[in-house]
Amino acid sequence: MNQEIEFAKTLEKLRGAAREQDQVLTEEQIAEAFRGIDLELSKEQMELVFDYLRKHGIGIGAPVDVMEYMTEEDTDYLAIYLQELELLKTPGDGEQDAVTLSAMAGDGQARDRLIELYLPKVVDIARLYAGQGVYLEDLIGEGNAALMTGAGLLGCLEGPEEVPGMLGRMIMDAMEELTARAAEEFERDRQLLATVNTVNDKARELAESLLRKVSVEELAQETGMDAQEIRKALRITAARIDCLKPEEMP
Repeated sequence: MNQEIEFAKTLEKLRGAAREQDQVLTEEQIAEAFRGIDLELSKEQMELVFDYLRKHGIGIGAPVDVMEYMTEEDTDYLAIYLQELELLKTPGDGEQDAVTLSAMAGDGQARDRLIELYLPKVVDIARLYAGQGVYLEDLIGEGNAALMTGAGLLGCLEGPEEVPGMLGRMIMDAMEELTARAAEEFERDRQLLATVNTVNDKARELAESLLRKVSVEELAQETGMDAQEIRKALRITAARIDCLKPEEMP
């Protein structure tokens, strides 16, 4: 298999392993993962891997300081949200176990109370994904939605000891999907912007050569780009390019 594909798969496996270890990996774990695909990384390459993992909220040897990845907006929102959580009733001795059993049996009130008890856990998990292109408020919202869904599925579990793991995985999966979508959107926007910049530069060059404004078809022929893709990029980004004929602008 292509070594680049193996490398990417190994990074994903490491992220999966980190999820089972409170988002912390050891340097030896990471090195061993790459030795498993017969790939010895240089010190510089390993540092790049460490940087990649840290940017995904994974600590190397110790938990990352999530505060350094949080924006001022995230910090302000978190302070207000935590104050709201403090208004919730504090769980009594043995309450969580009793509520869990009742929720598994289908008790609606117990299910609602169990959701309340897990809301702080959603916050803890959301902090791990801070700085990955998604607002903390959106992460918490997605996590809470997954928590509510999971709380309605507890009847399929064999015992209450399985509940924390199941709910935790569902919350993390939801946040993983959200950050993945954000990364895809960022990359799409980056490519669109690159297309517009190329079109702008080429339009200027061609217009200077022809001493007139140019059409999208002429640009497509000049650049080898697809005319429909050029129009799409201009439309989505609402770009205005002076060297294009007025009728060509979105």
